[in-house]
Amino acid sequence: MSKEHYKFVVIGGGIAGVTCVETLETSNDDRILLLTASPLVKVIQNFKQISKVIEEFDVTEKKALELEQTCKNVTVHQEVVDNIDFDNKIISTKRKKFKYEYLCICTGGKPKLIAENNPYVIGIRDVETVQIFQKKLKSARKVLIVGNGGIATELAYELKGCDVIWAIKDSSITSTFVDAGAAQFFLPTLLNENQRQNKDEEGATICKRLKYGLEGTRDANDSNIFGGALGPDWASGLELIDKQDKKHVVQIEYSVEIDNIIENTDDESEFNIKVRLTNGKEYKVDFIVSATGVEPNTSLFSTTDAVKYASDGGVKVTDKLETGVKDVFAAGDVIYPDWKFSDQWIHMRLWTQARQTGHYAAKCMLAKSQDDFESISLDFCFECFAHSTRFFGYKVILLGKFNGQGLLKSEYEALIRLTKGEEYVKVILKDGRMQGAILVGETDLEEMCENLILNGTDLSSLGDDLLNPNIDIEDYFD
Repeated sequence: MSKEHYKFVVIGGGIAGVTCVETLETSNDDRILLLTASPLVKVIQNFKQISKVIEEFDVTEKKALELEQTCKNVTVHQEVVDNIDFDNKIISTKRKKFKYEYLCICTGGKPKLIAENNPYVIGIRDVETVQIFQKKLKSARKVLIVGNGGIATELAYELKGCDVIWAIKDSSITSTFVDAGAAQFFLPTLLNENQRQNKDEEGATICKRLKYGLEGTRDANDSNIFGGALGPDWASGLELIDKQDKKHVVQIEYSVEIDNIIENTDDESEFNIKVRLTNGKEYKVDFIVSATGVEPNTSLFSTTDAVKYASDGGVKVTDKLETGVKDVFAAGDVIYPDWKFSDQWIHMRLWTQARQTGHYAAKCMLAKSQDDFESISLDFCFECFAHSTRFFGYKVILLGKFNGQGLLKSEYEALIRLTKGEEYVKVILKDGRMQGAILVGETDLEEMCENLILNGTDLSSLGDDLLNPNIDIEDYFD
């Protein structure tokens, strides 16, 4: 079997992999190979750098081979990688072998399913699984969603035409991203989208400071082939609303997990399965959507002992995204950053960080190929965590340690501003300096909060006026 030789090879057609390929292509003329198991790849469009660290973009799909038309020195092969001989730098598929000089593995994550091999349990991860979901939805009357992250949140909000049971293990919705206060802010929109605030409450802005107690606890935070992860607003372009004549009915079960799933064998039953929750409640439903997150897909590293794994299963990488194997880098959901983080940065498996690590991996690969590796330092995006998305129709910006991640509860306080139905603002303060922020709605505070976090400005003298809408903080510091 003959071998094709490429200077750069990237495995994975998700956001990280495609971003890596596109960055490599714009900066050099050497041959680049993208290996993807899926005929479709994820491509970023309409990229906007909103501020120093906040970025917005759309994620679209295109046929993998179309990349060859837009990237002149890129070759795309739709192949499933069987094995990598890291010592000899040879990648093997069923049909071909590829020789690389520098390799970036962007194999993403695989869905955590609450039940394997059950036809009535669907794991939502990529567009292929969404299409399966759509087919089942056409005749569905009742669906149970399990999970409390971005995909579960969007489904709970977007699904209409059938009853929805949303089972979460936490005490508030969307807790992967927002605190209980923001969750409470979202609830009226989720449970009754036609609800209007009482006129005497509408527009009333409430500000208060929360000082946490001295608990001293820390805040937590083929079936093997997967397409790229869903991008932002993935649900908005899909026909998840199947029956327009029925209202949006959502029932939330808090602090529960699935205890048992029983297939209905009763011919007279109108539902496929019966689900028992750990709180003792039982529901008969047509199917379950398992949206409980992903685990890193690290199978391609099985032939080497040179890599180390984090407790979450991710491949540990250096601050130059090296894996421990010579000339092998990694990016996206498959990695765990094993370096000393900036005080205001945290690692989360999000499309934002998939793009950022894919871009940075390409820069590191290029620098190493040009004997300029020592000049590379972490991109500025790793200085402060930032994520822009939408939940329940609201713009959401998360900055820094937005939920006090890694801070003792006795170390920080939270300042909150709430305007019902319009905005929810929460900033985390430690020793008078802003550590993070949750911004829901059109707050116009993102750049101010970003600057205050990055600059470490002492805000002690402002007190509760920091979020006073009648005070222009920028003028105050001028």
